[in-house]
Amino acid sequence: MSRAESAPAAVRTPSPLWAFGLLRSEVVVTVRRWRTLALLGVLAAVPVLVGIAVRIETRGGGPAGGGSGEGPAFISQITNNGLFLVFTALAATLPFFLPMAVGVVAGDAIAGEAGAGTLRYLLVAPAGRTRLLLTKYATVLAFCLLATLVVAVSALIVGALLFPLGELTTISGTRISFAEGLGRALLIALVVAASLVGVAAVGLFVSTLTNSGIAAMATTVGLLITVQIVDQIPQLHALQPYLFSHWWLSFADLLRDPVSWDDIARNLGLQGLYAAVFGSAAWARFTAKDISA
Repeated sequence: MSRAESAPAAVRTPSPLWAFGLLRSEVVVTVRRWRTLALLGVLAAVPVLVGIAVRIETRGGGPAGGGSGEGPAFISQITNNGLFLVFTALAATLPFFLPMAVGVVAGDAIAGEAGAGTLRYLLVAPAGRTRLLLTKYATVLAFCLLATLVVAVSALIVGALLFPLGELTTISGTRISFAEGLGRALLIALVVAASLVGVAAVGLFVSTLTNSGIAAMATTVGLLITVQIVDQIPQLHALQPYLFSHWWLSFADLLRDPVSWDDIARNLGLQGLYAAVFGSAAWARFTAKDISA
């Protein structure tokens, strides 16, 4: 039975747990879509490809990488400790793959329902537009966490299979236990997921502007690419600290001893600002929108 067909039944039997049921339904529907599964599959494949590439490179006697230990340079440490594959995979997917996946899901949140003709059935429910919009945003945030964990878990499994595990050497040069390193890996995954909050809000706002899911997804991904380009132009350095992508790789500071929180706080604060601004814009647009589909 389609969601459009089941909507009237939900109206006839309203429940205090209706909001939770709607959120659960939205999350399940989103995850079960073939497009979403394909995105998660691509994200899970990135650590596999990186791990295999490093393994082949080291077997051939070549260097696995180099650098100071930040961002993609984590790759230089993978052969010593497979846990570094988690950090490398997150650093490799965060600039584009993770936000692109979130942009696709967020862009389709409202526009996809309108294009499929199911949006008006959802609005028949007693919660109204505001709660529906919040539910959609919560669903996108749940996907942010799921997508990040897919990358992290895939990297952890591949790292454990291909490389040794043990004590972790931090960026500061100190050594911590594997258990503490695993805890920091989880914290990094949570910070990376939180770093996608801004993209999710922008995508949701774009989704309220059109009835075409494809147009909303393309626009969101296009904005993501544009912001990434602007963040690399030296002449625009004064603008760059205010771009939602600028502080994304600050999660590397969680591997310092002691942890440096300054840039991480800037990143999370900026994501909260984007969520507030574009979330409010999405609410203003959606509550005033003429729903005909």
